[in-house]
Amino acid sequence: MSQSSPKRLVVGISGASGVIYGIRALQALADSGVETHLVVSKSAEMTIGYETDIKPADVRKLATHFHPVGDVGASIASGSFRTMGMLILPCSVRTMGEIATGVTSTLLTRAADVVLKERRRLVLALRETPLHTGHLRTMTQLSEMGAVVAPIVPGMYARPQTVDDLVDHSVGRLLDLFDIDAGLAHRWRADEAAD
Repeated sequence: MSQSSPKRLVVGISGASGVIYGIRALQALADSGVETHLVVSKSAEMTIGYETDIKPADVRKLATHFHPVGDVGASIASGSFRTMGMLILPCSVRTMGEIATGVTSTLLTRAADVVLKERRRLVLALRETPLHTGHLRTMTQLSEMGAVVAPIVPGMYARPQTVDDLVDHSVGRLLDLFDIDAGLAHRWRADEAAD
């Protein structure tokens, strides 16, 4: 990111399981000085209800700006709207597939397509397992297009004690990909390993 680029990040939450990761990222970004632009898929709103006690309206309030998923005329759908890039957390296989083909049906995938075409950082925190060959080919295609495919895989070297510890560490590592240190990731230290 150049010095003149704004500290502005697009955050997408798709309908994959693991919406708490996206919510925690928004909470961490609120304290980081980064302006956030949130877009949430319709299926993500349902998943928020299934997996958390948080209302979708309260998730929207965590962002600096919220864009309805059907608003393809939103600022984040234009390459002239400068950002650091986009984090989709969690990223469903369907969302990943739409982005890979360039056939986008919502603001969520259109914004990701814009990030790719402008050669900005797109991080897809895939939340799916196991993967079949078609998924793996799509991931390869996205990587060749410039996306960072970062499946959510908790690091055990941080010795997590709670689910919150696992979530925080994963979110911290994903934000690291945008050079944002939210103070969530446990950093590897050789002296700890020696002990």
